[in-house]
Amino acid sequence: MAAGGVFDVFRDRGKLRLDLPSLAAVDKHEFPLIFIIHPETKTKMADKEESHEILGLKLAPLKIPMQRRLQMLGVLHFWYIFMMSIGTVILLLAVLAFKGYYLTVLGLILWAYIDRDTPLVGGRRSHWLRGWPLFKYMVDYFPYKLIKTVELDPEGTYLCCLHPHGITGLSIFANFATEGTNFSEMFPGITPYPMTLHGWFRFPIIRDYLMASGLCSVRKESVDWILSRPGAAAAIIVGGARESLVSKPGTNRVVLNCRKGFIKRAIINGASLVPVYSFGETDMYEQVDNEKNPWLKQLQLRLTKIIGVAPPLYHGRGVFNYNAGLLPYRVPIHTVVGKPLPVEKNSEPSNEEIERVHAQYVEALTEMFEEHKLKYGLTEDDKLEIL
Repeated sequence: MAAGGVFDVFRDRGKLRLDLPSLAAVDKHEFPLIFIIHPETKTKMADKEESHEILGLKLAPLKIPMQRRLQMLGVLHFWYIFMMSIGTVILLLAVLAFKGYYLTVLGLILWAYIDRDTPLVGGRRSHWLRGWPLFKYMVDYFPYKLIKTVELDPEGTYLCCLHPHGITGLSIFANFATEGTNFSEMFPGITPYPMTLHGWFRFPIIRDYLMASGLCSVRKESVDWILSRPGAAAAIIVGGARESLVSKPGTNRVVLNCRKGFIKRAIINGASLVPVYSFGETDMYEQVDNEKNPWLKQLQLRLTKIIGVAPPLYHGRGVFNYNAGLLPYRVPIHTVVGKPLPVEKNSEPSNEEIERVHAQYVEALTEMFEEHKLKYGLTEDDKLEIL
């Protein structure tokens, strides 16, 4: 055995952990342990030491490295786009109309109408925008790591099925709508098409920004268009809005038993199903336990059916504090892209065929979860819950 051992120590939501499966085999008398603290971890620990607490609010120190300020800016950008942008666009149009700029307002609305089919045919991506340094800072905030397990053949077509949704669904944006985790470099010849609710593309200005990042409508005609092109990888968060309502730290729940539409699209187009799991996605936020408040859960489910977006009651951290706010906690997230599950093409699949392929996919996802869970912060007792 070597004369020394080196292990990397990470900070994970207030507790230290070693990035290796077990220390049981280590004999302290046989060789000394040398612990090297990861640079990012060292900065986080220093922040905690310098922080002050007032009335239960843990304030962040004023002196924070510029690198971390930029990482915060990257996350703020994402939070603004998906939480505030629609309201901002509506307000902007109202102000322009009030100021008398009727032709500007009319032009923006008319363009959204004329261009309404573009989100259904691959969108209008900008490689320049996808490569913004801001997205690198956003990814490094956690940090996100994209894990490649196998090569993807550029001649094939793929339906990447992302799990879990988490509160905000950030994994699909970070890994597929930007080059923050170097998707194109990791999977050469593969064009990612992250998909979201079609309603986003009804609003002027923001629709063009989302399409520039590669986002497309999740309608079935859009999925079919993408999966008809070699080298295309449609990316869908299968659990959707409902899955965000079961997203809580320390859980591994995916809404999948009732989701069969993505299986049908894969069979119709003969696209391979690729399981993608983000370990740590559910640790970003704390959420009010709706299991203990049945009335809250019913209200959330009803609103989800009406507006298509789940309204979870959650909190994370703030810009200037560590324990109150709507920004995510800094937790490491590993997005594992699994082995493609080949699917035989059939333009008219039967219910029995859909059920059979669905069962195969659930098995493939479970196997991938079990294979990688110990590498990325989970224990042998942690299991994937299929809801």
